[in-house]
Amino acid sequence: MNKTIDDFLLWAREDRMRSPHTIARYRIALATLEPFGDPMTLTRDDLDRWWTSRILLKDGTPRSAATRSNELACLRSFYKWATKKNCRPDDPSAGLDFLAPENHVPRAIGESDLGRLLGPLTTDALDLRRAFALGAYAGLRVSEAASLDWRDIDLESHRMYIRGKGGKERVTGLHPVLLDKILPTVTGNVVAAGGKPYTGAVLQRKANRLMERAGINHTFHDLRKRGVTLALARGMNPEAIRQVFGWSSMQTVTHYAVVGSEELDKIAEAMV
Repeated sequence: MNKTIDDFLLWAREDRMRSPHTIARYRIALATLEPFGDPMTLTRDDLDRWWTSRILLKDGTPRSAATRSNELACLRSFYKWATKKNCRPDDPSAGLDFLAPENHVPRAIGESDLGRLLGPLTTDALDLRRAFALGAYAGLRVSEAASLDWRDIDLESHRMYIRGKGGKERVTGLHPVLLDKILPTVTGNVVAAGGKPYTGAVLQRKANRLMERAGINHTFHDLRKRGVTLALARGMNPEAIRQVFGWSSMQTVTHYAVVGSEELDKIAEAMV
């Protein structure tokens, strides 16, 4: 790996306190530049060729707009740092535009599948049951669930203090139903019941494997979708939802503002 890239990753980790997951994304995205030359001497034409190369996967299927935009964001972060540190005079990625994301309606996990994840499927995997409960009843990301410690939970006020993306801390409520799912251990890591914490990536793999074996066509993130769609459908303040879920933009909240199930049923009935 290029020394300048190593310096950037060190800065991102130690100065900006980026998560291991974010550092890994930076590293992978920057590695895609290698076939086109040294990142520190690439031209705008070189970056155009790189951008074109990211349209298709190796098997010929299109790479998603979200993935391509994420890769471009990683490169932008690197070149912004490089120009600020006078490692190069310009940002060759500046001429590339982010892609409009695919307009997918959020598909939250259903109550029957959630019941299985919090019941018989995790009878012998209580660590995953605790993680699933944190995702479903508090809207935690998988990395946030993996790292949550009992020191960040105030049992008297029923509050949890979550450290999310970019090291930003937020507070969320702790419902008695969720508390029941994560007890009885009240020291150390929550998911691991006081044992050695999982990394977010490891917990993600464990959760996905269990869902796949059980025929549940969802991901851990769909637990989070459940929380925000329910909160919006029940009339909660969108700005409060933004803060509880740890988003910087209200645009993210509005993405989840889909028509509620009751309204959909009424409209369907009206058309018959």
